[in-house]
Amino acid sequence: MLTTHPFDDDKLREECGVFGVSGSDSAAALVALGLHALQHRGQEAAGISSFDGHHFHTHRAMGHVAGNFDRDDVIRSLPGECAVGHVRYSTTGETALRNVQPLYAELASGGFAVAHNGNISNAMKLRRELIRRGSIFQSTSDTETIIHLVATSNYRTLLDRFIDALKQIEGAYSLVVMTPEGMIACRDPLGIRPLVMGKLDGAVIFASETVALDVCGATFERQVEPGELVIVQNGEVRSIRPFAPMAPRPCIFEWVYFSRPDSIAGDQSVYTVRKEIGAQLAIESPVDADLVIPVPDSGVPAAIGYAQQSGIPFELGIIRSHYVGRTFIQPGDKVRHLGVKLKHNANRALIKGKRIILVDDSIVRGTTSLKIVQMMRDAGAAEVHMRIASPPTRHSCFYGVDTPERAKLLAAKHDVGGMTDFIHADSLSFVSIDGLYKALGEAKRADIRPKYCDACFTGDYPTSLTDQDDSVAVDQFAMLAERVN
Repeated sequence: MLTTHPFDDDKLREECGVFGVSGSDSAAALVALGLHALQHRGQEAAGISSFDGHHFHTHRAMGHVAGNFDRDDVIRSLPGECAVGHVRYSTTGETALRNVQPLYAELASGGFAVAHNGNISNAMKLRRELIRRGSIFQSTSDTETIIHLVATSNYRTLLDRFIDALKQIEGAYSLVVMTPEGMIACRDPLGIRPLVMGKLDGAVIFASETVALDVCGATFERQVEPGELVIVQNGEVRSIRPFAPMAPRPCIFEWVYFSRPDSIAGDQSVYTVRKEIGAQLAIESPVDADLVIPVPDSGVPAAIGYAQQSGIPFELGIIRSHYVGRTFIQPGDKVRHLGVKLKHNANRALIKGKRIILVDDSIVRGTTSLKIVQMMRDAGAAEVHMRIASPPTRHSCFYGVDTPERAKLLAAKHDVGGMTDFIHADSLSFVSIDGLYKALGEAKRADIRPKYCDACFTGDYPTSLTDQDDSVAVDQFAMLAERVN
């Protein structure tokens, strides 16, 4: 399996991307194109389901969109004017074909295909209750919980059953659902995960990011609002809001790293925000140096902003190979370490003898930063200063981001001084939480109702974490004894 980020073992990874089309003769082909643009959001697996007016068709595969959905025979096997697609990283459930989305089920009302971006934080509790009532799960994905809640709801219409299911789940979700009656797109009441709507020649399109609309030639209409359900039926679009209004808390890491820089998120250019974060870093953490060097590719916009604000020249001191995925050399630590240079290599002639500032988007375990700093020293850098375009990542995410357990987060184990020693840098600084909010146009972070979900930095989780709190193991034999007595 290939990945687009060279150091795939030390980055926060979005769980997935979703894309849906209603009302196009080439729906499946458009979905495949949109998923290409969202490949950075999930690279373990991809899937597309279509509906031809009578039957549902699904093709799911491990690996990238390219190689699986760029063949005419595959697209021809997905007929119909409606289609929904998904690219996946796994945060809940193992990496296996049975967990690849869209998930599909035959309900009493007909077929039901769902693509989900996010994570349901009470899925395990709901799953136990559903299994006790007779539900039989086919996957280990939290998304399947939604299907069973819809199937077992006592409401009469599919829409009411779907809303009933949504009102029972906690956490983060952006969903695109395809049924025989039409398509439904929705976001959780806090809008933690993104979802936008566009149009193309009369077709309605839903996508995780605006860049996917750009790639397929669609016009961006608006974002799906937090707590909103957008229903597309027979070419007509209507909106309902079944939840009590709440102050939105979209994931702030969309602007730091997850979204492509050419996307618009929350009416703001991701690229512009990242440059502003770099400028804030330069204001908060200046250092005398000769060059500002980005860690490719995610550190580039912030490094440009740092260089422009500081007046220190921006240079490409690290060259990344775009033709290498996971390191294919496995045996032996020494040879495996050499494999790193297949992905990143120092621009030695530029770096030698220079005081450099490395700019990256985040530090997770610290292993990437350690390797990059050492690479710069091996190339002859006189000083290596690290600047990070986000606050320290001290807490795990439970809303659809593949975060290591907290004990493996470098910032949870060390203060900044300890982190500096760990990566062997001359200095290390992170943008402050208020600086991050300033880059997004806010005066500072509000303590009571912050505008964004920033739990990975602050530990301030905006929803209940039922599955994390419910840690009491169930003794199955004790339950049996109770029934006997």
